[in-house]
Amino acid sequence: MYFTFNCLFLLLQSLFTPVEMTRKSCYEFWNPSTYMKADIILGAFIPIFILLEGPKEIQQFIWIQPDIVLENILLQWKNYQYLMTLYFAIDEINKDTHLLPNVTLGFHIYNAFNFHPRTLEGPLMWLSGRNEFIPNYKCKTQYKALGIISGTRSEYSAGIGSLLERYKIPQVSFALLLQVNYGPFDSMLSDKDTFPSLYQMSPKDTALTQGVISVLLHFGWKWVGVIVSDDLKGMEFLSHLKAEMVSEDICVAFTKSLKTNWKVQYTSGVGLANLNHHPQVNVNILYGDIDDLLYFCLENKLLSSRRKVWIMAKLHLVYLESVFFKRKDLINFFTGSLLFSKKRNIPGFKNFLESLTPSYYPGEFYFYKFWIDKFDCAPPALLCGRNKPCPLNITLKNKEGENDIMIPSEASYSIWNTVYAVAHAIHNMFLRKTEIGSHEDKNHDRFLPWQLHPFLRKIQFTNTAGDPISFDEHKNHMEIYEIQNFMKYTKQHSYLVKVGEFVSKSPQDQSLFINESLIKWPNNFNQTPQSVCTQSCGPGFWKILQEERPVCCFSCVPCPEKHISNLTDQQKCIACLIQEYPNPERNHCLPKSATFLSFEDPLGMSLACMALGFSVSTAAVLGIFLKYQDSPIIKANNLTLSYILLISLLLCFLCSFLFIGHPNTVSCILQQITFALVFTLALSTVLAKTITVILAFRALKPGRTMRRLFVLGIYNAVIPFCVLIQLITSGIWLATSPPYIDTDSYSEHAHIIILCNNGSVTAFYCMLVYLGTLALGSFTVAFLARNLPDTFNEAKFLTFSMVVFCSVWVTFVPVYQSTKAKAMVAVEVFSILASSAGLLACIFFPKCYIILREPDKRNLKCFKNKTRIKK
Repeated sequence: MYFTFNCLFLLLQSLFTPVEMTRKSCYEFWNPSTYMKADIILGAFIPIFILLEGPKEIQQFIWIQPDIVLENILLQWKNYQYLMTLYFAIDEINKDTHLLPNVTLGFHIYNAFNFHPRTLEGPLMWLSGRNEFIPNYKCKTQYKALGIISGTRSEYSAGIGSLLERYKIPQVSFALLLQVNYGPFDSMLSDKDTFPSLYQMSPKDTALTQGVISVLLHFGWKWVGVIVSDDLKGMEFLSHLKAEMVSEDICVAFTKSLKTNWKVQYTSGVGLANLNHHPQVNVNILYGDIDDLLYFCLENKLLSSRRKVWIMAKLHLVYLESVFFKRKDLINFFTGSLLFSKKRNIPGFKNFLESLTPSYYPGEFYFYKFWIDKFDCAPPALLCGRNKPCPLNITLKNKEGENDIMIPSEASYSIWNTVYAVAHAIHNMFLRKTEIGSHEDKNHDRFLPWQLHPFLRKIQFTNTAGDPISFDEHKNHMEIYEIQNFMKYTKQHSYLVKVGEFVSKSPQDQSLFINESLIKWPNNFNQTPQSVCTQSCGPGFWKILQEERPVCCFSCVPCPEKHISNLTDQQKCIACLIQEYPNPERNHCLPKSATFLSFEDPLGMSLACMALGFSVSTAAVLGIFLKYQDSPIIKANNLTLSYILLISLLLCFLCSFLFIGHPNTVSCILQQITFALVFTLALSTVLAKTITVILAFRALKPGRTMRRLFVLGIYNAVIPFCVLIQLITSGIWLATSPPYIDTDSYSEHAHIIILCNNGSVTAFYCMLVYLGTLALGSFTVAFLARNLPDTFNEAKFLTFSMVVFCSVWVTFVPVYQSTKAKAMVAVEVFSILASSAGLLACIFFPKCYIILREPDKRNLKCFKNKTRIKK
């Protein structure tokens, strides 16, 4: 139950042991505040030490520095820079002959406890002037301050704001704050109804979250973890970051909270962060203080987990090379991280730090403590414990690993500007009082805090770094973020390398530059790490979201037919144009090539050869009939009708050539009309032949009607009558909706079929029905005449030919309906050839066989002798 807490307690106990005498012997010099006497005093609340929360037996003040407490958590104490910046700014102003001449500026510094139970401890101690808090009573009136500088965290400024409003004391917050997006502005503190006396030095910054999003998009990181500090700023950053991620389809795999201010609690291991539970997450976004992060890593034993890329978004994480100095485990764990930082310049600050000696600022406890913690030596005025006296020439110039002091942070830059802003406001207030004739009043203590407000609201000046300073929340400003890469130099040394830059002139004008060749990733990555829930769907695929999963977790499905995707992670495939088709990879549309049933096509060539062969066969049969036209077998079956039938069959075979080749307007009209007329001619001729057989036998019987019809040649009127009906039908077809050239872009994948459209489907099927009626009529008449006695009776052949013809065209209708494109044309051509060939073969081939192979059977005498023998 208490395993984690006991381990931490033993760690503290082991770390305290070597320096116990030093801490106890120097503790009697401890003072909760430090004071610099001057004409005008500014109160300052800076987090110098924290209180370790836990059981009473280990509750004590903990100084955040390496030699005394928690060396495994933090190596350097960055907050010393806040103190040094305040010393530097006050020293510069007091030396300036143009700003507050003949007036000195001093300070009264108290510790700022950044957790709620002790938030008001510093302000109450400052207001009462003693360690015991007596409301509305001040013991040391000479320490009265005109204004205060407070708050590295917005919660602290908000917490003490209500108390200070009762005294109308101007409060300037130097915290890194934010409004809409992560930046140095906090919208909560800008509420003048709640905090009319609070000013924020840092301007609005709406670009940091966009910078983080830009980096994620640049590297294609869509599945990330987010670790934020457990405070208002962290929650607000998380809220705005998630809102930006939604618009870019970036997902948060998990969120973890950093315990702020080292809040040690009892734990049994439940709820600890285990980043190894998310193996696909290789990128974590961090928003929090470096000391909170290191405690988080120690508490959750993260230093032994798999290396990942950390994107550190809080701007004052610029001390990593000094924080991780001589810490191999930390250097290895964070190598490859990316940091956002702003390049801040405080002119003269580095020289000021390098020139400091222990003899500066005598009697100021925090300044003395700085030398004890940084150099393990005590200034002459504070010799305590085992600390040796500091050499007179000791400086920071030759102190290794002190970048946390030398490099100005965003907070230090704001402190510097804050002190100057207040100084300029006081200077303007002096000038105003001089103008109205109150120069005889030399007592600066007569100034009341509320009198400074009008001057602070209107303050505008340019600092020595060239930056314009004011408290205007709506001013436009350009934000430039350096993107740095944390690299390992040696086992004990590391450094930050600038690898990119994010510039934001406005929400609509932003740019990101990253030189990937300079970046060194963690050792377990040979190339740019991937951090995705699902690998991107490449071209040719589209992503389908998985039910109850984030949008970053999806399935990749090939694009459907006739669709493509030419980008990654497309949520919908794009349909190709009608005249285009997708390539096999379905990532590009290709133009379809025009095609038709051509003579070069294997199918077209086969049909053309068949048509040519049948045409030759028909011509050969016609030649035989012409040569043997005097044969009884030819004369017996009406020679004229036989010639007409053979010529019509020849035309049927030849009309199939109209269907093969590139269609044009003439061929489209001739195709169906020619087909209809020549087949009508053929079928009407067959019908006339069957009627001739019937009338021939009926004329031999008694009765004058049949003989008269036979003699008049009524059967010869059948052909023109039937053809006339088809001509009328075709004329109506051509007049109303004639055939025309059309294209079929759907039947074949990669081709546009050029074909003839029949125009009127009704007219086409009416033509087929009419042909079917003629065929059925011929079949019926022939079937009735099949048993009539005669040697040369061809009724049986006509009957069988009609069976073949009807079979072909009955089969044609469903097959024609089920086929498309070139196959439809080929089916019609094949049906023309098959039905015509059936007529040719069934009617004429038997006669040709007798004529050519059995010449003795082709004369009438032979058949008569055969008849007598049978009798």
